[in-house]
Amino acid sequence: MAALWLAPLLWTLYTALRPKAVTDKYGYWSLRGPLNLDNFSTAWTQGQLPTYFVNSIYITVPAVLLTLALAAMMAFAVSRFTWKFNITLLILFTAGNMLPPQVLAAPLFEMFKHTPLPYSLSTSGSLLDTYYAVIAVEVAFQLGFCTFVLSNYMKTLPVELTEAALVDGAGVWRQFRQIILPLTRPALAALGTLQVIWLYNDFFWPLLFLQTGDRLPITTGVNALQGQFIQNYNLIAAGATITVIPALIVYLALQRHFVAGLTLGANKG
Repeated sequence: MAALWLAPLLWTLYTALRPKAVTDKYGYWSLRGPLNLDNFSTAWTQGQLPTYFVNSIYITVPAVLLTLALAAMMAFAVSRFTWKFNITLLILFTAGNMLPPQVLAAPLFEMFKHTPLPYSLSTSGSLLDTYYAVIAVEVAFQLGFCTFVLSNYMKTLPVELTEAALVDGAGVWRQFRQIILPLTRPALAALGTLQVIWLYNDFFWPLLFLQTGDRLPITTGVNALQGQFIQNYNLIAAGATITVIPALIVYLALQRHFVAGLTLGANKG
């Protein structure tokens, strides 16, 4: 299973290391010919990948922070307090994950197209072709999943913690900020890792809402490496391999927190 999972990635890397002339001569399935890094340097400069990397940061970082902040507050409300519509609201958040995003593509496009913005914030005069549109949609579609995970995690925390804080005079905001939120750090780290990888790799929403080429994120900007008449798949493979590196670094850096967040509480009950 590991070999089947890694085979496409390894073959992409091998194609990226082969010059196009060698591939044209011997074919993509041949193991003959030299290997070099020329495709990587060409993709980096010709594809304007540094600009697209910065654009990905502009989208991913605010979207992840907003998603985790809003999901944590919503999860705290539905898991630590009993009120009339808390279960109903949690079900609605969870049910939103089952809705295919493509169903809302056309309505969202029209809504953003007719939502005016000052020209100082948008060159189109509307919400379309702005980072705000992509960030808003990413947050909306990821909020339900994060709320569901965090609410289940917060339910495992002892109720006596917030009861004792309430007796000591701590308000709702202080209970959330100083007691529950620090204890939820492992779950937030695990979700943060997933969200960074998912939002960084998202291709559909930026392609739909961003129409200016120099605003595209890295996953969508790789399309710039495609020629109009001739496809250099070796160059495209090199560009695709470069885009994997940041997500891989984030995962390796946060792997310990990610595993801890997933397994914490697995032996309870």
